[in-house]
Amino acid sequence: MILSCQAAKLPPWPLLDAVARLQPGVLNTEQSHSQDSFNPALDGLLDCPHYTRPESWAGRPVPPVLLSGHHGQIERWRREQRLALSERLRPELIKKAHQQGSLTAEDEAFLARLV
Repeated sequence: MILSCQAAKLPPWPLLDAVARLQPGVLNTEQSHSQDSFNPALDGLLDCPHYTRPESWAGRPVPPVLLSGHHGQIERWRREQRLALSERLRPELIKKAHQQGSLTAEDEAFLARLV
């Protein structure tokens, strides 16, 4: 099958991507898709921002915590970004996570500071 980028053929691309990502060998590791938005591993929240090199792009630096190498702090930053983004764009996801008991006391305290 030859894939084309013509505008008329654009709608199938998201479906193709969704199916292809689950096939062995398409992603770098089989666990790569476990960090996608809406994944149960993320408690159904939106995903956090992702950064790469260079450390500053168009005047926007990578948050210092991501450069620290402290894995616990990096994961907390990612969790807080997921919470903040979900609260801002999809508050029903926060409500659902709360109802399911997926939010920790630390999560609840962070969300309270956002208000």
